[in-house]
Amino acid sequence: MRLFHAPASPFVRKVMVLLHEAGAADRVTLVPASGNPLDPGSMPLDRNPLGKIPALERDDGPTLYDSRVICRYLDDVLHAGLYPPAPHLWDTLVLEATADGIADAAVLMRYEEHVRPEASRSAEWVEAQWSKIDRALTAVEGRWTSHLAGPVDMGQIALGCALGYLDFRQPHRDWRATRPVLAGWWAGFARRPALMATHPG
Repeated sequence: MRLFHAPASPFVRKVMVLLHEAGAADRVTLVPASGNPLDPGSMPLDRNPLGKIPALERDDGPTLYDSRVICRYLDDVLHAGLYPPAPHLWDTLVLEATADGIADAAVLMRYEEHVRPEASRSAEWVEAQWSKIDRALTAVEGRWTSHLAGPVDMGQIALGCALGYLDFRQPHRDWRATRPVLAGWWAGFARRPALMATHPG
């Protein structure tokens, strides 16, 4: 398998953390890819027409894209057990979707602040993306802390990758200030070997 990869991407990091957790990082060849909405650069457009990574090239079928699709596939073929059976599966999937929404909004902030021409940038639009992140983090603090205390799953991994991306790209925004439980969880979860091996910085 070949994974089109950029280490700063929180979505690529999700896939890499799964591989490390499953002890299978050596089963995938990493192919560097970079680009943005204004310039696709070396993104694998012939494999993912949306021009995004991660994208996982397989020997036994079409290239997979979207981190949630790739993670479900790898969890299945590697028997990683990071998606529990129903009914707990639904909580895992909702937390994963929430975390991916945080990461997506943070990536859009990054594009607006560093890719869009300066004359076209909108501070209001950036703050609107941060509002999504802020609401989602508050929801995690209020609703998901018992889940975070349970067995490691892809919801937790996705959240860790999203929080790591916030620390990497938005270090001046103190998301921890009003979320002591989430901050404490992340301080411990970030020390997992799979997270340390995939640190974006």
